[in-house]
Amino acid sequence: MTRNLLGLMTLATLLAGCAGGSDSTDNSSDSAELLAPGETAGEAANPNRNVYFGDLHIHTRNSFDAYIFNVRATPEDAYKFGLGETVKHPAGYDLKLEGPALDFMAVTDHAAYLGHLPAMDTEGTEISKLDIARDMFSTDPDKIIAAFQLIGGAVRDGRKMEGVFDPKIVGDVWKQTIAAADKYYDPGKFTTFTAYEYTAVRVTRGEGGGFAGGNLHRNVVFRGSAPDMPFATVDSTNPEDLWTWMDDQRDAGHDALSIPHNSNVSDGEMFKMETYRGAPLTKAYADQRMRNEPIVEITQVKGTSETHPSLSPNDEWADFGIYEYLLSSEVKSKTATGDYVRQAYGNGLLLQDRIGANPFHFGLIGSSDTHVVGGSFDEKNFWSKIGVVDGTPESRGSVPPEGKKSWDGVTVDPRAANWFSRWGASGYAAVWAEENTREAIFDAMRRKETYATTGTRMKLRFFGGFGYDESMLDDPDMVSKAYAGGVPMGGDLIGQGDAPGFIIWAMRDALSAPLQRVQVVKVWTSGGEVMEKVFDVACSDGGTVDANFRCPDNGATVNLTDCSISDDKGAPELKTFWRDPEFETAQRASYYVRVLENPVCRWSTWDALRAGVEPNPALQKTIQERAWSSPIWYVPAT
Repeated sequence: MTRNLLGLMTLATLLAGCAGGSDSTDNSSDSAELLAPGETAGEAANPNRNVYFGDLHIHTRNSFDAYIFNVRATPEDAYKFGLGETVKHPAGYDLKLEGPALDFMAVTDHAAYLGHLPAMDTEGTEISKLDIARDMFSTDPDKIIAAFQLIGGAVRDGRKMEGVFDPKIVGDVWKQTIAAADKYYDPGKFTTFTAYEYTAVRVTRGEGGGFAGGNLHRNVVFRGSAPDMPFATVDSTNPEDLWTWMDDQRDAGHDALSIPHNSNVSDGEMFKMETYRGAPLTKAYADQRMRNEPIVEITQVKGTSETHPSLSPNDEWADFGIYEYLLSSEVKSKTATGDYVRQAYGNGLLLQDRIGANPFHFGLIGSSDTHVVGGSFDEKNFWSKIGVVDGTPESRGSVPPEGKKSWDGVTVDPRAANWFSRWGASGYAAVWAEENTREAIFDAMRRKETYATTGTRMKLRFFGGFGYDESMLDDPDMVSKAYAGGVPMGGDLIGQGDAPGFIIWAMRDALSAPLQRVQVVKVWTSGGEVMEKVFDVACSDGGTVDANFRCPDNGATVNLTDCSISDDKGAPELKTFWRDPEFETAQRASYYVRVLENPVCRWSTWDALRAGVEPNPALQKTIQERAWSSPIWYVPAT
């Protein structure tokens, strides 16, 4: 039997138990001046912009790979969760946000075979009478696995299975998705977007018909109105065809953007230096890609896609959120060729020199990729991703199985060891917008005034300009002057003959750890080669940056017996003015900010602590929550 997400016989009764189930079950963000948590901004549009936190990657019962794992919650349930209400996990326990309600959300069910599994499981429908439906919800594990693999393979390959694929089911469920987003949209308080996932998978080292392969998934988010049908892999598995469809929809009045995600397991495909069909990249390609994909999801439950230790050996913080296995696979992704954001930033600069355009000129967000309608953002309260399969500490490898109190002699389930235990409680999309409306938030994403976090709601500002100086930090009109005299994150600085100055302002999330340091990651080209360097630019606890551009260790610790953290280390906010000490006027470069909090217990340590056992020795015990800004690009004057 091929090992995959359905590959263990112990899941048979849970999968069979899916049959017949169909039950379902005023937040304003801080202002542009980085108001303290709980302090609300006014209702009027703010020209200096407010920060809003959301999740743009959420699956419900309408996704084939959620329904099979007992997820019965609907898009409406997802929005209720985002508003702070309690919903049920498929395993029966409650899911609820730890902090305030979200500001914006999008349900992104897989467009391919949208709603087909619920329809198969509904007595009286035509599709429920098919052999594949009877097998999908039988009590025979081999039949269940075979039926699910048929659907998964068809999603991956873009096949419309004769007699199974029904565009009417897709259209009807899509209308319900739009209706749910419209119902819960409350301008000024809670923004919902019509959206879906385009689920392309590039099989470059295939595994005999399974769902494994290089991830090319994207979430497609509409600014307002949406077309009658989504564009799915059954229409084309080539993302470039998706962009052409989006261009056509934009001309028809349906503006949208596409957000690539989980590039860390794309097998080198997401940011590769050629087209889907292997042709050289052109300016037209770059322009179309950036018109449709201005932002990328850098972090989610299946790891972080900033960089990899093998790509950034001089970055002490590169070994974070590393997850390398191709989807539903034990084959590792091709790390060196196109999986990571920082690498793409450098290659984009090279392409700018070669073809006159940059196809990787994108900003950053985070999101959850939850398949249980509610994102698991908090290390203290982690429920993983895919329902009954990984919904308990034992099933995800953070607590020994069968009630054992020791890891001695324990062999962890390979799925838990290789997949579930490597996942993380992440992440959020943060945007700076004038108000909490579809138009304002979408436009912020379009201009890339966005950042990503791993689940913390820290606030982060990043500006660049040529007329800035350190005195601006204490100016009560700093933000308005920064906008007037430069660009925010996501913007381009056109060279003026001297080094630009950067203003960075971060404020902690009161429900998370204090801030430890602020860093600027610089990526540039020199002699046709990509270079990178990490600069610490602001230190907590009175520390100063040394000759190697590093802050001293602030001494923050974590007590692993109770997960308490240092209460006298770290900063509530860090604000700084910085110039690149190695700036060269003719050198094209990108700069993005990374903010690190003090260490806290990882979710797996919290699981072990509550169970009264030692943490799994194979897993990291602590992590440093963080945020990444969209870059500011320096463009030499021509």
